[in-house]
Amino acid sequence: MDDLLISSDYFILLAALLLIIGVITTKFSTRLGVPALVLFILVGMITGSDGLGLIYFDNAKVTQLIGVLALVVILFEGGLQTKISTVRSVAKPALSLATAGVLITTAVVAAAAKLILDFSWLEAFLFGSIVGSTDAAAVFAVLKGQNGKLGSVLEVESGTNDPMAVFLTISFIELLTVEDPVYALLVGSFFWQMGLGLLLGIAFGKLGSLCINKINLDSSGLYPVFTMAFALLAYSITDLVNASGLLSVYVAAMLIGNSELTYRHSIFRFNEGFAWMMQILMFVILGLLVFPTQLFTWEVIWKGVLLSAILIIVARPIAVFLSTIKMDFHLNEKIFLSWAGLRGAVPIVLATFPLIAGLENSPMIFNVVFFVVLTSALIQGSTISIFAKKLGLAGPVKSEPVHSLELVSIGKANAEIIEVEAKADIPILGKSLAEVEFPKDVLINAVIRGTELVTPYGETVIKKGDVLYILVSRKSKKELKRMLNIHE
Repeated sequence: MDDLLISSDYFILLAALLLIIGVITTKFSTRLGVPALVLFILVGMITGSDGLGLIYFDNAKVTQLIGVLALVVILFEGGLQTKISTVRSVAKPALSLATAGVLITTAVVAAAAKLILDFSWLEAFLFGSIVGSTDAAAVFAVLKGQNGKLGSVLEVESGTNDPMAVFLTISFIELLTVEDPVYALLVGSFFWQMGLGLLLGIAFGKLGSLCINKINLDSSGLYPVFTMAFALLAYSITDLVNASGLLSVYVAAMLIGNSELTYRHSIFRFNEGFAWMMQILMFVILGLLVFPTQLFTWEVIWKGVLLSAILIIVARPIAVFLSTIKMDFHLNEKIFLSWAGLRGAVPIVLATFPLIAGLENSPMIFNVVFFVVLTSALIQGSTISIFAKKLGLAGPVKSEPVHSLELVSIGKANAEIIEVEAKADIPILGKSLAEVEFPKDVLINAVIRGTELVTPYGETVIKKGDVLYILVSRKSKKELKRMLNIHE
């Protein structure tokens, strides 16, 4: 019994230290210009059995479980932040890259893998499928706060191309392990997975939004938990009927995030923090799973470097240029889209599938995929901003308020506080509060001007850039937003 308690205490201590180190590395990643995911992986590799020897871990099944769960949380948080209006504006190029782009990348990389790794064609296409998609966790982390069309294309692409990579990976594993595969069934399976995943995502998104707003909980802290439950429900039920759970989660999140939500601020902040925690956990676990003595061998290094170069310089650009034919992109934009095709957690998680399936060359696949991801994250992830500036494509960065407002639960009062920024198109700009006829049950609580708090009164004039905190009853919220020209 004492040994069990000591073991539990040791595990909890390590978990705490890994989280603290993971959070601190995000500060260093910004200063060093290195994506945080690389530092998270290094933390796992250093603390693993080939490093300091603090943790021995080699369980691919547990890694896959944690990886998939983390991807659900990360995709859900990314979907919540995605505006449907943005998706509509970039749907054609983003979906083309997420489907045709993945297929083209897979084919080009497969041809290279056949020669370099001396695999069979099916094994080569399996490798190409694993590294064929850009990674949502990596792209969301690197492009966080970036505005503009290209950033939107990359985020929507990364959020929707994982299902294609998962489908191709599982399909090629089946072709390698089943004696008499029926190729025609794969086509039907693709449309079933994508079509039903989309429909169930819409259904869970609408159901989640309705339930969140209708239920009246005693604590505001329960709303984010309730919301996350719908993300897990959307993935699990969709996956149980052999449809794309990841696509379902992303679509459901977009619908929930674009709805009028009770305690919207609390829900978004919780999911942002939870997504970061799962991202840290996932990359540290992935770092623990790899053994540096097996990874950094001459065979893996030269093959990994060559395949990385082909993926970054050949396969991705070909996929981008072919997938965006006759679309409104000029040369510099296509070059940037090509360079910003980051690889991250998804390929490493998918590389555990051949390990679990017991394929002959699965260790080599895993190690080379891991090396490809590391080089992609280090080279592409650390130079995206530089490329954007050199190509004249550095878009505006979304401004984040330097202040914060923590709200006490007022669910029983059927009211909430909303945050409104006074932009150029807001009708009350330049008017005093006394001149504005607000709807019933509306009260201006505070005005933030720059870094100063302005106490509102009748003669207070609304200036551009002001942030207003407005207490409004839920029945008057829509009327207030129409008046202020606010569109979610």
